[in-house]
Amino acid sequence: MRACPPSRSPSPPPAGARTALRGGADRVELCAALELGGVTPSQGLIEAAVETGVAVHVLVRPRPGDFVYDADELALTERELRAAIRSGAAGVVVGALTRDGRIDRPAVARLAALARAEHPAIRVTVHRALDHSSDPVLALADLAGLPAESRIDRVLTSGGASRAGLGLETLRRLVDSGSGIEVMAGGGVTIADIPLLVGVGVDAVHLSAKRTVTAAPTSGTRPALGAQDAAAHSVTDAAIVAEARAALDTAARRQG
Repeated sequence: MRACPPSRSPSPPPAGARTALRGGADRVELCAALELGGVTPSQGLIEAAVETGVAVHVLVRPRPGDFVYDADELALTERELRAAIRSGAAGVVVGALTRDGRIDRPAVARLAALARAEHPAIRVTVHRALDHSSDPVLALADLAGLPAESRIDRVLTSGGASRAGLGLETLRRLVDSGSGIEVMAGGGVTIADIPLLVGVGVDAVHLSAKRTVTAAPTSGTRPALGAQDAAAHSVTDAAIVAEARAALDTAARRQG
């Protein structure tokens, strides 16, 4: 099981990583701006999360929006990837597409090879760019065909659906493809989805395990601070993490 700590918290952001660890998460995906789909977190946040003792997999994404990157964006991604690994990340989460919706094999191969050059034991995951591809099953085959020095360990996918619970058939096809790449189901996962996801054979389950906290009222006017409501933010919910862990363990026992 993996839980992604939200990008904002009333206490220091590493609190989300500690909460996930105590609740039974095997690892966390660390990101900033989760409400925008996630972008690369700061180096300080990575270091602080690593210090909690949980295995930290860092999302390396230079901006929100699509996954078609120009040369400058890829160069920035490479810098951020190096910094994340040197800050103690156990894994990195990357991805890139071409304009026709295929995996950008040269870009992904370069990022994966660079990660392993920094640390041979690093784990490399391709994020939900897979779900934005023209064909997730074909995209997985493209990733499986990368050279050994650029191998991909895992993909995070909802099966191309708006949420993983609706993508079960494609998730099953990904699992059954024999790619040799782990399939981690993620995207809008609920506790009720977990037995269904385990049932199609996914290797891991990802969920945000968050709840919304409303800020205490203050005197005076409160100007907007961006697209998100400044009066609310998300925190990692220990109860949701623990419930997800229990549901995953129960489903795995029944499946076994």
